[in-house]
Amino acid sequence: MTAEQNVLSLTNIHKAFGGVVAIQDFSLNLKAGEVVALVGDNGAGKSTLIKIVSGVYTPTSGSIELDGEETSFSDASSARSKGIEVVYQDLALADQQPVFMNMFLGRELTKPPFGLLDKDRMRRESQELVDELDVRIPSASSTISQLSGGQRQGIAIARATHWASKLILLDEPTAALGVAETARVEDLIENLKKKNLAILIISHSLDQVFRLSDRICVLRRGQQIGIRETAKTDKNEIVSMITGVA
Repeated sequence: MTAEQNVLSLTNIHKAFGGVVAIQDFSLNLKAGEVVALVGDNGAGKSTLIKIVSGVYTPTSGSIELDGEETSFSDASSARSKGIEVVYQDLALADQQPVFMNMFLGRELTKPPFGLLDKDRMRRESQELVDELDVRIPSASSTISQLSGGQRQGIAIARATHWASKLILLDEPTAALGVAETARVEDLIENLKKKNLAILIISHSLDQVFRLSDRICVLRRGQQIGIRETAKTDKNEIVSMITGVA
């Protein structure tokens, strides 16, 4: 794949639930190593769009391309099999399990001849990944319930990084975190860019959006208002696009 080729292309995406239109004529391209922020008020359609990209919803019309080839996702497993991972706000971690079991949740490694869990390998690979991404936890054997909110977020992002080959979707990645933990998670997101993944982030924090993103895409009431290069816009313009008030 060339540096200029799009990892993901959404073209004229439309999604309706009965007579209610949730997304209307949405188009967006994402490149490797790029962070695009999706912003808009509650009810703008951001979550619906994330669910379309992650295979939870099928668009009513429009097309999705991965690496230039048209594709469709029958469900979330289908999207994951094609290299798309999501970090939802609720993180979907098993609190009473150790970090390494969460890292391989649903994809556990086994060893012959009896198919027993290969805990040593999962523990080792998990430790290598959290070290590489600088997720600061006691060890890969730590139980999730013993970790702070920021550490849990780091594990959820690390897990997505481990399995994503194309794209990571981050839904409000620091919504419940304090200032210091937010800074740690933002550093982690910056590190993901170096792994040449495409990243789509939903955030209500415009400060965060301007710190992390390369481009900003604005939704309002299911309609795409516009896309701006982050370096060539400011908060006033983005707020005006979000609210419709000049």
